[in-house]
Order: sequence, then structure tokens, then C-alpha cells
Amino acid sequence: MVNVEEFAKRLKIIIDYYEISAALLAEKIEVQRSSISHILSGRNKPSLDFVLKILKVFPEVELYWLLNGVGKFPKEIENKASTPSLFPTNESGTIIKEKMIQEPNSSVEIDRIVIFFKDGTFKNYKN
Repeated sequence: MVNVEEFAKRLKIIIDYYEISAALLAEKIEVQRSSISHILSGRNKPSLDFVLKILKVFPEVELYWLLNGVGKFPKEIENKASTPSLFPTNESGTIIKEKMIQEPNSSVEIDRIVIFFKDGTFKNYKN
């Protein structure tokens, strides 16, 4: 059986590791924000669907670590091609946390700029 308090701690570790808010986590795994809040507070137990969505979106999360604390986080990814990540990774599959800036080509016009904030909100600037 899953210890709800320990599961909530591991979910918080995932949120901190990816430097995202609970609201952004909910958006990424396509659940309601209240689902994240209720699990983090210990009010609700995570459903199988919830766990599977976490594993699908975050391939660095090990099932047994998430459920029981057995194993490690982040896990080693053997085959990057079969498990795409939403975050940029290096050759070993480790998430790159540095900001990446690329010089725009002078012949290319910028259509819009979107700034994402850690609280899950964003600001859209359109040309």
C-alpha cells in the first residue's frame, strides 16, 4: 500500500527538481490543479491514472521510487530515443537546467515572445 504522506514528499521532490509549480505540473500531466493540491496535502491518494501520467510525462521518474521510495530519482535512461523528455537533456539523459539563448537569424522576423513564470503563469507578447 502507498504511504500517502511519503508519496506527497516524493511528488514535491519532482516539482522542486523540475523547478515547476504545482499548477504547471497539473497542466503537464493533464489533471486538475485541485488533484495535485489534494495529494500534496494528504487528503487524497493518487490514482493509478495519476501515477501513469507522471511516468509518461517525466521519464526520469522510477515507478517503484514514486510509489515506495525504492530506487533512485532521477533514473538513468538507457534509450533516449524511446523516451522523449519535455526538457532539454545532454547525451547521458541528464536534464540541462541552464538557460539556452540562440542568436536569431537577422533575416527571420519574430512573431511573438512568450515568457513562462515559475508559478505556471505566462505573458504573451505578439508583434
